[in-house]
Amino acid sequence: MENNRKHRSFFQSLLLGLMMSMLVVSISGCDEDDGPDVVNAPSATDKTPKYIFFFIGDGMASPQVNLTEAALADPNFRLVNGAITLGALNLQHFPIAGMATTHAEDRYITGSAAAATALATGHKTSIGTISKNAAHTLDLKTMAEMAKEKGMKVGIVSSVSIDHATPACFYAHENTRKNYYEIASQMDDSGFDYFGGGYAKGNLSNGVPAYDIETQMANAGYAIVNTLAQLKGVQPGDKCWAYTDYDGSAALYYEIDRMGTDHVSLAQFTQEGIRLLDNPDGFFMMVEGGKVDWACHANDAVSATHDMVAFDDAIGIALDFYNQHPDETLIVVTGDHECGGLSLGYAFTGYGSAFSLLKHQEISYQEYSEIVDGWKGGGKTFEEALDDVKDRFGLGDTTKDPAFALTANDSTRLETAFNDSMNGGFDRNDEEVFLKYGPYYDPFTVTVTHILNEKAGISWTSYYHTGVPVPVYAIGAGANSFSGSYDNTDVAKKIIAAGELN
Repeated sequence: MENNRKHRSFFQSLLLGLMMSMLVVSISGCDEDDGPDVVNAPSATDKTPKYIFFFIGDGMASPQVNLTEAALADPNFRLVNGAITLGALNLQHFPIAGMATTHAEDRYITGSAAAATALATGHKTSIGTISKNAAHTLDLKTMAEMAKEKGMKVGIVSSVSIDHATPACFYAHENTRKNYYEIASQMDDSGFDYFGGGYAKGNLSNGVPAYDIETQMANAGYAIVNTLAQLKGVQPGDKCWAYTDYDGSAALYYEIDRMGTDHVSLAQFTQEGIRLLDNPDGFFMMVEGGKVDWACHANDAVSATHDMVAFDDAIGIALDFYNQHPDETLIVVTGDHECGGLSLGYAFTGYGSAFSLLKHQEISYQEYSEIVDGWKGGGKTFEEALDDVKDRFGLGDTTKDPAFALTANDSTRLETAFNDSMNGGFDRNDEEVFLKYGPYYDPFTVTVTHILNEKAGISWTSYYHTGVPVPVYAIGAGANSFSGSYDNTDVAKKIIAAGELN
């Protein structure tokens, strides 16, 4: 929005987050890839879309959307290149909104593979299954495969590894999501035109490339690039696998840690994908914001919020394209499931929220866990650890905000967690310990983020997925069918029907 727009209170912005899906307004972009200046009114026709974008926020439901809206209302919240966004996310400018249930065939609370299979094929399946039926006797055709058969170009983009559950469900068929190598080996067989984002986890051994996926892709005619300059050099019509610097899981770094680097952003992968895929026969592109889920598993609200912004920036790129082709483009945005049981409210703060505190966290839980791990055996004292927390998270520094004062309970929790991180010896299977630290998170790091979240008026119920419905947003040709309440399989069926893909 315009820079001279008056600052809203956080409460007002939170309410706005609930209302914006009903409005179409003007916005301006928030990173190096500018978002649309104007979002055109939706097409009045039911014309079959020539261009289809399907955005999936892994772990994203209404709480993640509304928290990001509220955090962005603070003009000092750290964003890409220090830019500022006030008010609505791009995805809140979609005129059509719906709500989808997410259960798997064999479990009420779904997993990413079962959810992505439903979104890619329109069929339920079992936990861990990649676009096959629950009995693993039948491959389920995906909308991306249907689009390719129709003659459209196809692109698959993700901020996690390209063989992770969600992207895999659009090009592969496998009994279990854990078969990363077998999944990655199906990229070249798909014949899809563009793969972008993370590396292939199935090609790694001890964090470094060790197998033949790159050879397979090169032999199938794919240009393999890993910098933005190289990606920009790929010519339209050439098949391409593009990735960027990746973490130990072959995923993009968390957005909060990526800022200030030359690592390719999710928005840039989307932008270049459009350039490479655009052609007279149209294209289909699936874009996943995968690390929202990972941050929510760790109960790290700030890292989740930054990755929500990165995901939304990619949506802004698609909206730019939509503005140029409003009668030929369909954009659908949804989540595969909620993660973490995120609650915009905390018992001890009552009705109070202080989202402005979140801007003081400057590092992801993953990066900080590695720092804490480096303290072991080095004589680090608890007092020194608290000083580090002040610098990186603000906690305990009342000069930044009086709300950062540590209570006696805060200090006790932090000291216990610090000792557990440094010395080990605790039983993670103990119920009380598990509720404090989760299945495998560093005790000190997760306690720091929990206390920061609580002071901001945020809480969590789980380290896992939850069963709450997810929002669905749509704009463009065929978008009207996405209003209402339905199942996640219907999201796929609606896209397939709108695009005449079957």
